[in-house]
Amino acid sequence: MSRWDTTHAALREAALELFGTLGYDATTTAQVARRAGVTEMTLFRHFPTKEALLLSDPYDPLLAEAVRTRPPGEAPMAALVAGIGQAWSRLPEADLAALGAVLAIVRGTPGLRGALERNASATTDALAEALIARGATPVAAAVAAAAAIAGLSAALLAWDPEERDLSDHLSEALDALAGR
Repeated sequence: MSRWDTTHAALREAALELFGTLGYDATTTAQVARRAGVTEMTLFRHFPTKEALLLSDPYDPLLAEAVRTRPPGEAPMAALVAGIGQAWSRLPEADLAALGAVLAIVRGTPGLRGALERNASATTDALAEALIARGATPVAAAVAAAAAIAGLSAALLAWDPEERDLSDHLSEALDALAGR
């Protein structure tokens, strides 16, 4: 892992820990930087905003590639459901645990809902572009991607870690999107 990647991961880990302990609103970027052992300037080189510490993720390219490589002729929603399911099944357990921590923080911080929606918009765009690359029309791609991300966002925000495993919850959401 490069120095950049190590610092990036340390900042994200420090942020999740502090946001979870102190609360998102009560935690400063200076505290996160200090916990990660870097300057606040370094933090902002990695993450342009405090929200980005929590909501930026490397998953959009992975999801888009999984959708883009689905078999030709597969309907847009079917390609999304199958591609997203495949991509999520390959995520390391540590990434799923971090996602669970992020969701808990977002649920406890009403002001983050707008940021989550902006982040979801970027994911929707990436998935729509993947569908267009597969031959879907722009309208079909936009509608399918928006429906999938809206459904997954609603499911993720409704997830209760006390009741069930995140992977099972995501599988149920994907089944609902597929009409199963």
